Amino acid sequence: MKPVVPDLPPNAPRTSGNALTRWIGRSVLRVGGWQMCGDWPDVAKVVVIVAPHSSAWDAIWGIAAKVAMGLEIVFIGKKEAFWGPIGWLLRTFGGVPVDRSAPAGTAGQVARQLRESERMWFVLAPEGTRRHVDKWKTGFWKIAKDAQVPVFCAWFDYPEKKIGLGPLVELSDDMEADIIRIRKLFSGYRGKHRGA
Repeated sequence: MKPVVPDLPPNAPRTSGNALTRWIGRSVLRVGGWQMCGDWPDVAKVVVIVAPHSSAWDAIWGIAAKVAMGLEIVFIGKKEAFWGPIGWLLRTFGGVPVDRSAPAGTAGQVARQLRESERMWFVLAPEGTRRHVDKWKTGFWKIAKDAQVPVFCAWFDYPEKKIGLGPLVELSDDMEADIIRIRKLFSGYRGKHRGA
């Protein structure tokens, strides 16, 4: 049987999970019919962007994949989602609540944390919402540039039930050109409700 998730490279940050939790993550993906393709980069620090983000189901499959690999990855989410047992679970899986009505300073804080960490993979959806947007948010670029780390692309393709990995992108000094170039890498992939 083909593995559902790839092996992690040596520099990837790992959780304190165990064989049972990884089995649970792989089982959730198998039951849902999902599989990962591609490989992670062997880097200690990176900003991972995931698109298209069109459904709350993205978090379910993404967290299942994270648990299945034993990957330690940090993500942010709207503070309204971090309530009760759901909030506890999100925090357990690496979630950090943010107040989207006061975004000033969030990118700088994440970039500082990346710079100061020995190993840290930070993930976010560049669209910033599940709705269609004509322009991606620039936060991922600012965080990666400020922290002097590359950007790694991961994608959902619901028709094929695949979570894809790659490529790793080094940024230039031209934010607008970089975002256009990176967004083109996601063309052809379809989220639950729309393309990238």
